[in-house]
Amino acid sequence: MRPRHPPTAPILDIDPFSDDFLADPYPFHEALREAGPVVWLEPHGVFAAARHAEVQSALQDWRNFSSAAGVGLADLNKEAVFRPRSIILEADPPLHERTRPVLAAALSPAALRALKPAFEAEARTLVGELARRGRFDGVTELAEVYPIRVFADALGLRADGRENLLPYAAAVFNDFGPRNHLFEETRRGADAVRDWVVAQCHRAQLRPGSLGARVFEAVDRGEASEEEAHKLVRSLLTAGLDTTVYGLGNALFAFATHPDAWRRLRADPGLARSAFEEVLRFESSVQTFFRTTTCETELGGVQLPEGAKILLFLGAANRDPRRWDEPDRFDITRKASGHVAFGYGIHSCVGQMVARLEGEIVLAALAERVEAIALAGDPVRRLNNTLRGLGSLPLRVS
Repeated sequence: MRPRHPPTAPILDIDPFSDDFLADPYPFHEALREAGPVVWLEPHGVFAAARHAEVQSALQDWRNFSSAAGVGLADLNKEAVFRPRSIILEADPPLHERTRPVLAAALSPAALRALKPAFEAEARTLVGELARRGRFDGVTELAEVYPIRVFADALGLRADGRENLLPYAAAVFNDFGPRNHLFEETRRGADAVRDWVVAQCHRAQLRPGSLGARVFEAVDRGEASEEEAHKLVRSLLTAGLDTTVYGLGNALFAFATHPDAWRRLRADPGLARSAFEEVLRFESSVQTFFRTTTCETELGGVQLPEGAKILLFLGAANRDPRRWDEPDRFDITRKASGHVAFGYGIHSCVGQMVARLEGEIVLAALAERVEAIALAGDPVRRLNNTLRGLGSLPLRVS
């Protein structure tokens, strides 16, 4: 039985997983924020928060707003899903306190510094090839290609079979929503790509010395079991790939439609890191995540019952005028720190530093080689229950 909404929560007949919402969420985001700090979404029988203060508060309060029942609509304590449960994203302490440091050690600052030269070389090569052509698809020929090359290499995956990575990510993130047509479309064939990904994350399949192999070193130190290390490599693959693909595509779209911002980056390539942060705030790759209340609790002055699902709108929080001046303006000089595009608190995205590194490197390489960037055709949006991004982005560069 669906939980009843409390009389203090405004009731909205908005479906955040409808095609109309996913294609253009921003008018709906405004309606959600203005309705109240917490609302009740009647189509799915869940609470929701879209203001920055409440979203950030719930994200950092893992004791009352748990991830262990799943960060999707389904309650993993009661329902089965097609994928193995993540033991980091969908785990709370004490398990999370043991698994998170394993990944943090593999993705240490020293490890990322060691990756940077190869990442930069690949970016210069790819951007150089595309710039010489003058026209290319920013998604299928850059945003999807670059992370799969550099991050999959760094993780230690073999070269053949990588075409399974993006369909797997699409299925995982659609699985966080309802069983709608988007879920059904990516669910077809998902078992095969899931099985390939699961098989590649075993120690014997990973290149020695790679990030994935470093995760398994925790087994040798007695910090994790072989099964746990395998699951952590799979989580790292998901966390370090899809957010970057969508983030890069969104960055290219933002700059192609804001030529003044591109000229500013060209004039000062040192803004590449802050520019990517503004992209993440302005057009958040991950739009939503769920939490489940562990007890009767309160958020934004609204009383919530135990066991209630609450949908946190990360993308809406990142454009909340209560937090940001002119939030709908793309400004690469803005201090965008404080956005929740990678989550917040102990469950913030474990692959965020890799995504930031790749985003900064690609934007810097483009700024070095490309004087102007513009649309060469109509972009095609790729709808997903959780992610926001494009399936195609025709670009013209000079």
